[in-house]
Amino acid sequence: MLSADLEMAPLAIAELEKLGYDTAFSAEINNDPFLPLVLAAEHSETIALTTSIAVAFARNPMTLANLAWDLNQYSRGRLTLGLGSQIKPHITRRFSMPWSRPAARMREFVRAMRAIWSCWETGEKLEFEGEFYQHNLMTPMFTPANAGYGGPGVNLAAVGPLMAEVAGEVADGAIAHGFTTAKYLREVTLPAVERGLAKSGRRREEFDISLPAMVVAGTSEEAFEQSRLAVQGQLAFYASTPAYRPVLDLHGWGELQADAHRLTREGRWDDMGSLITDDILHTFAIVSEDIEQLPTLLAERFGGLADTWMCTVETGQGESQRQLVSAVQNASTRVGGSRESE
Repeated sequence: MLSADLEMAPLAIAELEKLGYDTAFSAEINNDPFLPLVLAAEHSETIALTTSIAVAFARNPMTLANLAWDLNQYSRGRLTLGLGSQIKPHITRRFSMPWSRPAARMREFVRAMRAIWSCWETGEKLEFEGEFYQHNLMTPMFTPANAGYGGPGVNLAAVGPLMAEVAGEVADGAIAHGFTTAKYLREVTLPAVERGLAKSGRRREEFDISLPAMVVAGTSEEAFEQSRLAVQGQLAFYASTPAYRPVLDLHGWGELQADAHRLTREGRWDDMGSLITDDILHTFAIVSEDIEQLPTLLAERFGGLADTWMCTVETGQGESQRQLVSAVQNASTRVGGSRESE
């Protein structure tokens, strides 16, 4: 993950590129996800850039198409636009934007952006008429310059099967949620993606599934314990969200959602991690006191299920981190063509 601190972003991207990471990603949490990528594009040469994620429904297809187009031209074709729907309370109450049928709306959102990019790239008339979005006006004055890189790739964040199917149908990849398991990927996400791919006439090999797999690890005993507590708290926070309950239901832990939600209503945030038993922790997260085992453990659990590992854990400094990055990349080639990488 690229630093959201704009002053640190140039140094951070240079270090990530030097260490051999394939991609740097930014997230829309408490900062804008695009500004760090502008600086990253300026201060790097080859590393790919992506948002993971930007909130689609906080914007409209034209504004996002314009922003992503400009950033893809500036980065010389290195951008992938990672989009997510967020959940209804945030869209309606935080962003004051409309919410309805998120999977259908997202399908149309991506198609509208692609129609806009096609207009800018080919000069064809813009004529997109959908249920949620209509774009039918574009004049030369408002057509951005084209440096020859076109529109960026698009990945969609997906938890439920409806959004995963939409991703397979209209996107270049899917971003699985950190609150997922190998069983959920295998039995829910992948079959849904395959249904979407069938609609678009594509094969699984043409589609990327990225996963911010949760990892409990540390370069010291203290770091390991801090990592464990942080992951337990994160899992409990996600478990409190009704939209994520199907993941728990698949494992027979559905009541955990109600318990975690109750603690959020009571403001007992510090107590939530105690709900995560060792069984739950080891099912959702890879737990290893030996950080050098991470490549093997990632490949064993997610090989053939995910193509890209989104690293969200401290992996050491300097040469040790470079070696771990290389080891993850090498491990991916040994497991069914999967492309796990940091």
